[in-house]
Amino acid sequence: MALASNLSRKDFLRGLGLALATPFLTKLEAGPRATMKKVGLQLYTLRNELPKDLEGTLKKVSEIGYKELETFGYADGKFFGKTPKEFKSLIAGMGMSSPSGHYMPANLKADWSRAVDHAAELGQKYMMCAFLFPNERKTLDDYKRFAELFNQSGEVAKKAGIQFGYHNHDFEFQAIDGQLPYDILLKQTDPKLVKMELDLYWTVFAGKDPIELFKQHPGRFPLVHLKDMAKTEKREFAEVGTGSINFQRILDARKTAGIEHFFVEQDAVVKGTPMEAIAVSYANVQKLSV
Repeated sequence: MALASNLSRKDFLRGLGLALATPFLTKLEAGPRATMKKVGLQLYTLRNELPKDLEGTLKKVSEIGYKELETFGYADGKFFGKTPKEFKSLIAGMGMSSPSGHYMPANLKADWSRAVDHAAELGQKYMMCAFLFPNERKTLDDYKRFAELFNQSGEVAKKAGIQFGYHNHDFEFQAIDGQLPYDILLKQTDPKLVKMELDLYWTVFAGKDPIELFKQHPGRFPLVHLKDMAKTEKREFAEVGTGSINFQRILDARKTAGIEHFFVEQDAVVKGTPMEAIAVSYANVQKLSV
């Protein structure tokens, strides 16, 4: 697509997000307020695009307006095939930083100290365990063992000035022997060593109210994932501001929660492209007050 000579690529991408988001903005608007200065993106949303063109994809992300990135896929001491120093330099040149990263149980159980050192070199202040595989979480005892591992991981991260935490899906809210695994992870971990990154979509999908969790465990949720839920029977992932989740209500409780960073994420895109989706989400997040 050819752009008019007086219209930059950056303006085009931001305009695209605004144009696509416009029909949905009315339910988010509510008078004078401060908008988010630094909106983050969990890069998993662009997992298919990044391997094809890392620099080009990240450049588009920055042009939309995102300032913070949450990484995934750390392996062999590298982030997307780059050393921590290389990746930090790459995104810094685009006006972005990476305050948080997702790590897998294998990272925690292997050379965790090395991963922590690399995260620190990249400039990350948070390291989140992203997911527990089905074979790892069959029983309550499995979760209790993870709680112990999380405490240990948090101790190591703390020494490097990094906060460890856990990112949820919906399975943690499915009872096992009458108990919720999420409660075990909350209650059997040290609040100072293990924080929570609340995925708002998965929490609502599981029938839980994020605000109630905030009230029960104040200050425990420094990070949240912003993704919406389609108003359909299947409740698919949707761009922020186009679905059924009342984000403003949740963000109004941000001080109780202790929220410091907001990351847009969309696991799957039903219509259009992931890049179009994150443009819509960015435009709509700008209509939320903080």
